[in-house]
Amino acid sequence: MKTENSIYGEHRPALEATMEALLQHIEAIRAVMTESLGMDPVEHSLARIKSEESMREKCRRNNLPETTESALEKLYDAIGLRIVCAFVDDVYTIRDFLVESNKYEVLQEKDYIRHCKPNGYRSYHMILRTANGYHAEIQLRTISMDTWAALEHHLKYKKNLGDRTALIGSELKRCADELASTDLSMQTIRDMILEKE
Repeated sequence: MKTENSIYGEHRPALEATMEALLQHIEAIRAVMTESLGMDPVEHSLARIKSEESMREKCRRNNLPETTESALEKLYDAIGLRIVCAFVDDVYTIRDFLVESNKYEVLQEKDYIRHCKPNGYRSYHMILRTANGYHAEIQLRTISMDTWAALEHHLKYKKNLGDRTALIGSELKRCADELASTDLSMQTIRDMILEKE
């Protein structure tokens, strides 16, 4: 796609470089945590530059013009990272590493783990501004939280649920709560193992 037609203008290479730098920083955090825990705290991580179509749609949804300024200065998720951890404590440890590194300005934090959304969604969200002025949305979650979010998306994506909406919603919330309980149990088991070492 030609840069003059791109909502990101000529910023795409810089956005990609910024995303790579964030991924490298996450890798460095993982190395430090692996050394102290004896295991890699991250199951997997994903990174993306929001697609042209998605960014334009988000501009329209927020009543913003479909411009580079809107994409990079009004909306904060052109760069997105999802970091999936094995245990709840690792989510907060990685969050602390990011904040304490002083590499970023933290613009926003939303803790949907301790205060889940009404539908049961859990994750820790951060909006960071990097030294070169770009924004990134970081989502930190456990394997259970990531599994629930993926399955919920598949079950509800572009489906008209009609009069079953409330029942299906309550069942999804129940599943989310059960997975959250499992996360806490697994965290307790790991804590017991680490105490014995």
